[in-house]
Amino acid sequence: MPNNPSELKASGLKATLPRLKILEIFQNTEVRHLSAEDVYKMLLADNLDVGLATVYRVLTQFEQAGLLQRNHFETGKAVFELNEGSHHDHLVCLDCGKVEEFFDAEIEKRQLKIAQEHGFEIADHALALYGHCKDCRKAKK
Repeated sequence: MPNNPSELKASGLKATLPRLKILEIFQNTEVRHLSAEDVYKMLLADNLDVGLATVYRVLTQFEQAGLLQRNHFETGKAVFELNEGSHHDHLVCLDCGKVEEFFDAEIEKRQLKIAQEHGFEIADHALALYGHCKDCRKAKK
């Protein structure tokens, strides 16, 4: 993952201030899944004058360059995460939109076995489990 202007340029992108700041947000935030609006709000909080349209454009460029992955969960908006090359699946809260990552070797083995039983060769897959996180369930009580 690029973390300086020369590495960003190696991805085929100029190292502009908005690109560098947006990349920095993804590298330094504890929240791994961010919408364009989340990124925009973080830029505003840092007093950076970057428009929402620019944020969308940069996120799309990063996705096309393979730096970010886009996910469309049932929360109604796309969220982006750093493409770190390792496979994982997601738990998505239908109330607050929180996304948690997980990896389970048994689930992966089972998916391969099912594909083989049906004569499929898996090229890629995504698994998202939807429900209600413990914080939202606690708030409803």
